[in-house]
Amino acid sequence: MKIIFMGTPDFSVGTLEALIQAGHEITLAVTQPDKPKGRGKSLQFPPVKEAALAHGIEVYQPQRVREPECVEYLKKFQADIIVVVAFGQILPKEILDLPRYGCINVHASLLPKYRGAAPIQWAVINGEKATGVTTMRMDEGLDTGDMIMKEEVALETEETGGSLFERLAKCGAKLCVRTLKAIEEGAAQYTPQNHEEATHTVMIKKHMGEIDWNKPAQELECLVRGLNPWPSAYTYLKGKTLKIWKASVEEQQEQSGCPKPGTVTEVSKNGIMVQTGQGILNLLEVQLEGKKRMKTDAFLRGYPIESGITLGKE
Repeated sequence: MKIIFMGTPDFSVGTLEALIQAGHEITLAVTQPDKPKGRGKSLQFPPVKEAALAHGIEVYQPQRVREPECVEYLKKFQADIIVVVAFGQILPKEILDLPRYGCINVHASLLPKYRGAAPIQWAVINGEKATGVTTMRMDEGLDTGDMIMKEEVALETEETGGSLFERLAKCGAKLCVRTLKAIEEGAAQYTPQNHEEATHTVMIKKHMGEIDWNKPAQELECLVRGLNPWPSAYTYLKGKTLKIWKASVEEQQEQSGCPKPGTVTEVSKNGIMVQTGQGILNLLEVQLEGKKRMKTDAFLRGYPIESGITLGKE
């Protein structure tokens, strides 16, 4: 099929590559504008732009796809279908109606659960046992279109936002190829979503990583994994930011006079034990402000900590 591909981050690239390998003709890649990055603020290409140019595919980067000139430009390519993977803008009806097979989206959750932004990270943060990928025919709502195919993926015990991102990107790429084959053969089935079962996620912000030690250890351990690698969970140690990259939940020994949440109860080569609102969180891999990321035993050799101190804002 002749495809217009719309996507922006790394998550989108695998699907673009899979469609090319499957023999489809990508007539145009639409992605977000280049953004300044680093101290020099030099413009950086979005990952989809880099991949498209490497394959000799024309790239289009509109500020707003809702502008009439954008719609007119897309019409020139006479695409059979538009494939959208984490593009970053909501498409207007004029674009949704352009191709004869419409627009399909690869969404990183088992819809209708986790509509909206950051479904991968929220699945880990919320302690889900499984998530997956859904392909759907897009409508004017936010992830509300009819579902076409789904693929479930079980979360590993130590799953992070980053590791799940990689797994779902590969899963989504394969599912998209299968979906297009079914559409082309007239075998695709379109299932309306049950909107009453829908859940919505919000975009991850950096401040969400700050540890609230009053919460249960299990909830905090999920937060640590879900926000790895970005923006990372963190607390404060003597006024400096302490990022927590890996942690585990430990069984709490019976004791009288439970320390207040945030108190370091034990320090050893096996980790830094911290009292939470329910249970003990053992910090296994940390990074102090201005320092390298390291395992806790190595960190303690250069920055000794005594039990009894309290983590968090002073």
